[in-house]
Amino acid sequence: MAINTDQKMTESRPSKGNPPAHQRRNKLLKIVGIVLGILLVGGLITAEYVAHHAAPLLRKAVIDSLEQRFHERAELDDLDVSVLHGLQVEGHGLRLYPAPEVHQPVVSIQTFTFFESMDDLFHLRERVDTIYVTGLELRVPPHTGHSIAAPKIPHSPLKLVVGKVVCRDALLVIETDKPGKLPLQFQIASLTLQDFGTTQPFAYQADLINPKPKGRIQVHGHIGPWRADSPRDTFVDGDYTFTNADLNTIKGLGGHLDSTGSFTGVLSKLIVDGTTHTPDFSLDIGNHPMELDTVFHAFVDGTTGDTTLAPVTAKLGHSDFLASGSIVRVPFKDGEPGSIGHDINLKVDMKHGRIEDLLELAVKSEPPLMNGALVMQANIHVPPGHVRVIDKLDLRGTLHINGVEFTSKGLQDKIDGLSMRAQGKPEDAGAAGRDRKPEVASQMQVQFVLANNMLTVDTLHYDLPGANVQMVGAYALNSKIFNFEGHVRTDARASEMTTGWKAALLKPFDGFFEKNGAGLQLPISISGVNSDYKFGLHDSKQTAEQMAAALRNTSR
Repeated sequence: MAINTDQKMTESRPSKGNPPAHQRRNKLLKIVGIVLGILLVGGLITAEYVAHHAAPLLRKAVIDSLEQRFHERAELDDLDVSVLHGLQVEGHGLRLYPAPEVHQPVVSIQTFTFFESMDDLFHLRERVDTIYVTGLELRVPPHTGHSIAAPKIPHSPLKLVVGKVVCRDALLVIETDKPGKLPLQFQIASLTLQDFGTTQPFAYQADLINPKPKGRIQVHGHIGPWRADSPRDTFVDGDYTFTNADLNTIKGLGGHLDSTGSFTGVLSKLIVDGTTHTPDFSLDIGNHPMELDTVFHAFVDGTTGDTTLAPVTAKLGHSDFLASGSIVRVPFKDGEPGSIGHDINLKVDMKHGRIEDLLELAVKSEPPLMNGALVMQANIHVPPGHVRVIDKLDLRGTLHINGVEFTSKGLQDKIDGLSMRAQGKPEDAGAAGRDRKPEVASQMQVQFVLANNMLTVDTLHYDLPGANVQMVGAYALNSKIFNFEGHVRTDARASEMTTGWKAALLKPFDGFFEKNGAGLQLPISISGVNSDYKFGLHDSKQTAEQMAAALRNTSR
């Protein structure tokens, strides 16, 4: 069958005014795109226009809501609403004042930002889910003795309730009206407030770095309802964790402390209960890490930083004790202008202690000089200052040590031999004095003062079977030089303390050595450096203070 080529070519050639289907589709898509673009641009322009004109109304809503919520005068420098950044609302320079005549704001915010949907923006919804804040400063004014009258705030039909406020780099400043006290300041790395706009207490979470001892504090709890007339009487509670606090940031101390606890009350009187755990507590003078645990109950004045401890139950090594007293925040003269420290006054009652625990903490020598059960009552004063704790520590009190055993086998042998002779058993003194085993357990009573790196012993009564030693003395902590003098009294007479011809020779002189009802009374002295000591028959009748002064001159 013949094919008409010319006819086929004519049918396949497009006729004028009748474009192919794909060209018609492309043209239609371009038209739709242009229309959508115009609508989008128009929508953005319209939204920006609406947002621009909504900003003044929203600004007024923010101010009215804050004033009605906190009954305080509010100021806002600037507020912008933009749809180019995802319906972002951003404000600058927000301040709250407690009264019209007050010029110092209690709350100031550099910048706050929140995001809303177009529908929320157009209708100005009452609830804002999250506000992001930078540069928050909360300043609690001093107590004036009378309530501040809240400013009269006109009612507004529009209120904004905030679900959550997220703050970065916040500063809490607590003013004080007490002479000599500087304001308390807390730098807060992050702070989150929940349901901030309600009339009920609102929840908070905070994360901050404590400067000294340096460590991280995390706290969460509730604040409110807010007392606009007296902010420091606003109720607050919470639970805290203080993690890995570096005690080495306090001169003279060492170790790492963890603490957990809770608090409740108003800012001017918080009741705090908590625990601390320090597995490696140490003083640099001894440099022997020891485990220290405490359980405490305290009253804290959050407006001054002053703390009353009543009481603290503590365990150091194998020693249990109670402590009570005060920690007062004060300025001090030997620091930079405006330097603030803590003046610590504590009363310590240790009924179940071990003398080796205290010696291990305070003396570098190893092992400690003696072991024994310890009862101690003491007062501790640590003034402020940029020096080691041991250099400013003032510790004074009494010690009662039962079951004293010296860790130096040579010294213990001398004590054992002395006890046997003093009991009138000279035949046993030789073996007891060289067997390197403790035969007698003695007891000691000491009245002491530790101050200015000097241990001054006003009275030392050392009782062992058959003998009593009474001494005074001093020990220089820095140079490790010590000197003790006094006398020893025995039950046995001079002739009864030896055997053979020596006993016969001394017999006529027993009356000469007898004194004040003792079979024998002799002067005695012990002096030396560190663990190197020597005995002597000498008593200069110096007081402990005179001996301490002599050691200070020797140490220079």
